[in-house]
Amino acid sequence: MPLKPATTIAKHSVMVAGHRTSISLETAFWDALAETARQRGQAMSTLIAEIDQSRAEANLSSAIRVFVLMQARANQ
Repeated sequence: MPLKPATTIAKHSVMVAGHRTSISLETAFWDALAETARQRGQAMSTLIAEIDQSRAEANLSSAIRVFVLMQARANQ
């Protein structure tokens, strides 16, 4: 199976606050989010729920992108 380019957008179905929702993210952001969850010893759904609870008015996909960016900056 060929690897997906980092800029390919894919939909992911996740459970947040007791309901299913879909998130559209580029592969690079999804992979970075998964790595952060692994490093924290968390399930992806737990990390996504935390991001969801702390976001302002941005949609969840945007909030995840900003979270991943902030994590990358913090780890520089």
